[in-house]
This record gives sequence, C-alpha cells and structure tokens, in this order.
Amino acid sequence: MNKVANTFLAPGGVQKLLSGLRPTRPKPAEAGYLRAIYRPLSSQPDDLSSGGRRDARGCGSVQVRKLWVDLGEFHLRGIELDVAPGEYFVVLGPTGAGKTVLLETIAGLHQPREGRILLNGQDVTHIPPERRGIGFVYQDYALFPHLSVAGNIAFGLRLRGVNRRTAEEHVTAISQLLGIDHLLYRRPGTLSGGEQQRVALARALVVEPRLLLLDEPLSALDPETREGLQRELERLHQRLGTTTIHVTHDFEEAVALGDRIAVVNEGRVVQVGSPEEIFRKPGCEFVARFVGVRNVFQGEIRPGEDGYKVLHLDGVGIAVVTDLVGRVHGSIRPEEIIISREPLRSSARNCFRGCIVNIADRGAVVYVTVRVPPDFTCMITWRSLEEMELQEGLEVYIAFKASAVHVF
Repeated sequence: MNKVANTFLAPGGVQKLLSGLRPTRPKPAEAGYLRAIYRPLSSQPDDLSSGGRRDARGCGSVQVRKLWVDLGEFHLRGIELDVAPGEYFVVLGPTGAGKTVLLETIAGLHQPREGRILLNGQDVTHIPPERRGIGFVYQDYALFPHLSVAGNIAFGLRLRGVNRRTAEEHVTAISQLLGIDHLLYRRPGTLSGGEQQRVALARALVVEPRLLLLDEPLSALDPETREGLQRELERLHQRLGTTTIHVTHDFEEAVALGDRIAVVNEGRVVQVGSPEEIFRKPGCEFVARFVGVRNVFQGEIRPGEDGYKVLHLDGVGIAVVTDLVGRVHGSIRPEEIIISREPLRSSARNCFRGCIVNIADRGAVVYVTVRVPPDFTCMITWRSLEEMELQEGLEVYIAFKASAVHVF
C-alpha cells in the first residue's frame, strides 16, 4: 500500500478529513444525488484489484413503464425502457430531449405523473432515493470544494454509518482502481477536469451501487481527456459489471460504450437497438439525421426488375431491397457512396451522373455533395479529394449498392 494511502488510513483519517465540514448548500438536484448514492455495504469490499468481472447478479435490472413527467419546460411522454443486469445502456438525444430528467426520475429526484419504475423487479416509483441503491454522477461533478479527494470519496460511506476501517478499505480500493490514489489529499479545485470526473466516479462506485447513472460524464472534457476517460469507463464496466445508464448527445460516444442505445427526442423514446442497428437501420427521419445520415429522402416504392424494387424520387429511380410498399423514407450513409470523375465499372445497381455543388472540409474527412438531382452527399478522405482534383462545378459519377439504401 503506498505512502499516501497509509497516511489516509491513520487512526481517525476519514473522520479528520470530514470533521467540521459545513459545505455550502448544494443545488436541489445535487442534494438528492448525494442521498441517492448511498445504500448498505457488504462487510468486506469487492476485490477491486482482481481481473475478474463482478457477478451480474449483484447488479440491477431496470424497467420503466409508461413514464410521464411534467417538469416546467421538460416533459417525459410515455417512456418505456428495459435495461438488463450488467448492461451498459446509453440514452442518446439532443439538448432538451429529457435525458437528464429521465435519469433523475429513475434516481427518485422527481415524482412521475404516471407510470412505474422497477429495479430488480421491485416497484420503487415512490421509494426515496437513498433506498434505491443507485449511484449518480452529474456532468459538473458536484464535488465538495472543502473536502480532499479522500473526503469526497468517503462522504457517502460516512453518511451510511460505515465503520472507519471498512470505509478506508473501500476508499483505497476504488481510488487505486481509478488511478487516483496519489490524489487523495488534493482538493477538487486543484484537479483537472478528467481527475475531477474520476473522483466523482469513485464517490458513486465506492458504495457498490446496483445501478450507476451517468449524466453527460464526458461532455465537459477536452477531446484527448474525453477519449482517455471513455476507455476508463469501458475498463471499469468490464471489471465491475455494474448496470449503467449513460446519457449523452454524442453518437460516437454512444457507439463506443453502449451495449444498446435508446434515442430520445422531445421526451419520447423513438428507437432502441444495438449501436449497429441505430447506425445502419434508423427507424425514423429524426434518428437518421441525428446519427449522421446525410442522405434522407421521401419517395414511393414501385416494382422493379430482377427482384429489386425502385424508390422513385425527384424523377430518379433508386434500386432498393425492401418488402415495404407505398410512401416511404430512404437513407444512405455518405460513406456508402462511391464518387469518380469517370463512369464507374461497378456491380452497384445505382449509378448516376451529377455536378458537385458543395465540398465541406471536416478535418479528417471531406463531404462532397453531388446534385443529380436530388442531392447525394458522399464522404471521402483528403487524399482522394486531391488525387481526383475535385472542385465545385465539376461533373462526376456516383454509385452505391441497392443494399446500402435503408428503407423505413
């Protein structure tokens, strides 16, 4: 055990760090959060230093049934969700969609107008937060500035009446797991954003919650720190197996972390599925555009040749593979479209000639919009752009497979 940990474990260490503290009054939601994370601990901490994953039987399942919440300008409208024990479940949606309200309602900080919340099959809709066995990490960390890192992590253990030795063992184990044991005597104001987020995670996890709620945990971090903490969250989940609901507006973050994703818009769940399903098979126009599908069309399905059907739009017929008929939407991811200055020799069923009307540089990639009509946007690298000498006004050819068109 390192020197810092030994110092922290001195008699009365936790009490000295916490005694005399009179923190400023936290915001109502944060005060509820501090209550929500605490539940009785086992007499011995989990072996957090081992390589094994904690048994999912110690984690919680979540069922949300027809949940309606009215909270000022934020509303939840008939939310239905099922989260399996040990699952990393991501709630994805734009700002104002109701994501945080959903988390806070699951935690018990808001009472629903209608509906039920079940944890491990038990109806907890009207049970207070401190009896739900939930850990909650807010976007702004909600750390006490007066406390050291050790004091912040130990705060929930103290309120639960955990004895000093057990509390010290838990704090040491979780701080070592998160790589912050060298920061135990630092104050939050001296830490980087990534370090503060790790402290907030440690405070939530040290009480061994059955369910961990993460509210935009990476959004306030710079790209490099965000990527590092994202890997840390993956590692923690693999190690601990805690059932997790993670809220974000970032689709790449959702794909990297989520076992499944629920897309939320205007207080409603509009689609639930695996990252691949959300990415490749959006269920509505909103989801398609939100996850970066730049080619979304409306048209009519008619019979075609060779077993294909044709999606007719703006005078152009697109070969598709679908069982749907009538008025539909079609979407094509920009990376599925090939672009060339010469007619393409390709097995792709859809080949068109058009004119480049826009080139948008996005750093790592370039989006090229070709007007056929309609407009099709394809994604290429900078090297391809330079090699083909593409520019606005140039006539080019595009091609894509019938199977690349998702019809809904």
